[in-house]
Amino acid sequence: MKRKAIALYSGGLDSTLAILLVLKQNIEVTAITFLTDFGCDASDTSSCSRNPAPAAAQFGFSLKLCHLGEKFTEIVKSPRFGHGKNMNPCIDCRILMLREAGELMQITGADFIITGEVLGQRPMSQRKDTLNIIDRESGLKGHIVRPLSAKLLPTTTPEKLGIIHREQLLGLNGRSRKPQITLAHEFGLTDYPNPAGGCLLTDPIYSRRLRDLLHTVRDPNPEDLALLRIGRHFRLSDNCRIIVGRNEGENDMIARVRKPEDVLISTCTVAGPIVLLRGSDAGMFIDFGASLCARYSDARGFPDVEVKILKNTEEKVLSAVPTPDHIIERHILR
Repeated sequence: MKRKAIALYSGGLDSTLAILLVLKQNIEVTAITFLTDFGCDASDTSSCSRNPAPAAAQFGFSLKLCHLGEKFTEIVKSPRFGHGKNMNPCIDCRILMLREAGELMQITGADFIITGEVLGQRPMSQRKDTLNIIDRESGLKGHIVRPLSAKLLPTTTPEKLGIIHREQLLGLNGRSRKPQITLAHEFGLTDYPNPAGGCLLTDPIYSRRLRDLLHTVRDPNPEDLALLRIGRHFRLSDNCRIIVGRNEGENDMIARVRKPEDVLISTCTVAGPIVLLRGSDAGMFIDFGASLCARYSDARGFPDVEVKILKNTEEKVLSAVPTPDHIIERHILR
């Protein structure tokens, strides 16, 4: 009977190589790519995000997508093992993904799980002590193989049983990617992403916006979280956030997600942003939103700019003075 493995697969270089090392031992691999509401999907360029389909097709392994949904949102809000430097719950994230992969392992009758982790590559989640915690808390201790660093880690159950051969695995350590690049050429893997700093939750600007949102909205929906990724954000009160589009694509998205109770502001005769005011206090800050619309328009050097206000189903036009830079600095979230 052919042996089977489940792989945690981001589509990045390390996770791809981990799969190829296992495929080389004539083991069938099913890769699982996790999606979240925080930007970890195939449309992003962060290290947790890469279109996984091309490599799966090229090298002949199966691929499944799994959206973590509210399970992931809850650990972002309150991770048992804490956040990293920003809002990244790296240890809890890994535990959750492995638990989900463990369920798939049971359903499919797979023998073990593989990951692309490299010992010492990431300061929070890829230390020996942290890997031990992850293995224990996931309930999969002994069944997680890390092919890129296996020779530096304790022997796993599938190695002891002869399902996978340790001598054909690697002993990589640290942040250098030279060994991985060399191995990629040997496998014929040419399309892989450059190294990145991590997912959106490691980004300080995104994290500040997220903390601000969670301070005022305990249970944000996917749309609330998606808006954190675009525009310039301003906080005027606990009950009013302003988002200013930076380009045509962001303007279109802001216009699409407008709720009936939101206030939408746009320029009348010159190119400019679409400005969204959201929250129960939105009506109190229309003048400020209008001035931001003027400030980020093509007429920012004019003494005043005509803007259109859409509130509920009512429209009105007013002249707005562009916001001074020192006022912007006081309220912008960055």
